[in-house]
Amino acid sequence: MKQDVAELCAQLIRFDTTNFGEGNSRGERDAADFIWGLLHQAGYDPVLLGPDAQRSSVVVRVPGTDRSLPGLLVHAHLDVVPAEPEQWSFDPFAGIIKDGYVYGRGASDMKDMVAMTLATLLDWASAGTKPRRDIVVAFVADEEDKGDYGALWLVAEHPELFVGVEAAIGESGGAATILTGADGSPVHLYPVAVGERGTLHIRVRANGTSGHGSRPVETNAVKVLISALDRVGNYHWPLTLTPIVRDYMERTTAALGFAADLTDEEGVQAAIEAMGSAGAVAAVTVRSSSTPTVLRAGYKVNVIPGVAEADIDIRALPGMVEETLATIDGLLGAGISREFLSFQPPTSSSSDSHWFAAMTAALTRHDPAAVVVPYCMGGGTDAKAFAPLGISCYGFSPMGADPEGRSSAGVHGIDERVPVASLVAGQLILEDFLGAV
Repeated sequence: MKQDVAELCAQLIRFDTTNFGEGNSRGERDAADFIWGLLHQAGYDPVLLGPDAQRSSVVVRVPGTDRSLPGLLVHAHLDVVPAEPEQWSFDPFAGIIKDGYVYGRGASDMKDMVAMTLATLLDWASAGTKPRRDIVVAFVADEEDKGDYGALWLVAEHPELFVGVEAAIGESGGAATILTGADGSPVHLYPVAVGERGTLHIRVRANGTSGHGSRPVETNAVKVLISALDRVGNYHWPLTLTPIVRDYMERTTAALGFAADLTDEEGVQAAIEAMGSAGAVAAVTVRSSSTPTVLRAGYKVNVIPGVAEADIDIRALPGMVEETLATIDGLLGAGISREFLSFQPPTSSSSDSHWFAAMTAALTRHDPAAVVVPYCMGGGTDAKAFAPLGISCYGFSPMGADPEGRSSAGVHGIDERVPVASLVAGQLILEDFLGAV
């Protein structure tokens, strides 16, 4: 019997693996133990490991029938962002299945992919199926923070687990997006991520003169910092069409039946609007970005602090890291120092590879009307940890279209959910891809 992927997803949701950031987490250990047990019982040889007892990942290598072929990594994270139960319509960790959805924190980020991957491995074990090439599967901790307890730790401490791996698939790609073409007909778009903007998290600091709040000082650290953050946060980053983003926009608008003019900002904006919901991805990847997110200064209303700090989330396009940092330094100006909290360079892989072709083939076998396009992620995933090993990384966590129009929702928000039909279809696509690649 094939695994019930929806029930498996619901079971995984019931493990509270909340990651609060800065090393503060409920821990992934219970979920990792559950997965390890299922894989071990099915006859696999998984390893359970991590930097401490509660921050655990599970890695298993499934030998292929042709060990001379380069291996493929499938990675999916076990941790989830916090949920505020008072804002939800139900317990975020109840793992409810109703009305055609699986509900709960992590349903679509990304215990859906964990469930699909795990179901595929268990189905293979039950049927005695073996892939053509080695498939390494990593169910990892700590993706929702820096990865120090998960993918980055695995790469640094156990690179031997990934020997022979040439490519990887992970979250954010391969899901059906149903758009309306210029002639009114539906277009089944399946974006697959072939790149990610770089993540540059910095802490900036302004030093001034402490004093009494009633007696203004010449250099007020809070005022200096606020002025710098105003320049950084309101800077209009220049339009930069990287090859990946240009390809995504050209292919998508062509599929929709629109003639896109990408020669200037006005034309790019018109193309983004013509792309409908698919334009949201392009809108955040046609330029770098800088967003102040955290402020720290002072301890008493009548005391002028001598130091003020802020954290800034910067995203740099592929090939634009040095230019982006130079711009940031110019915007910060004199009297501001900066340091990296984390730095993960952009990633970029080829859409002309046989890996991308195999993903396209799997999607079109399931949906003959599929239009598969490469795109660049605005955010980031664990791909940034694996790319330095020389692994070509793709965002491919397939999801089929729900026949009744349901769609995933609530990622990092409230009432997170994934359609059961999309989950079932996604698992079939994933199993097809992994078996054929």
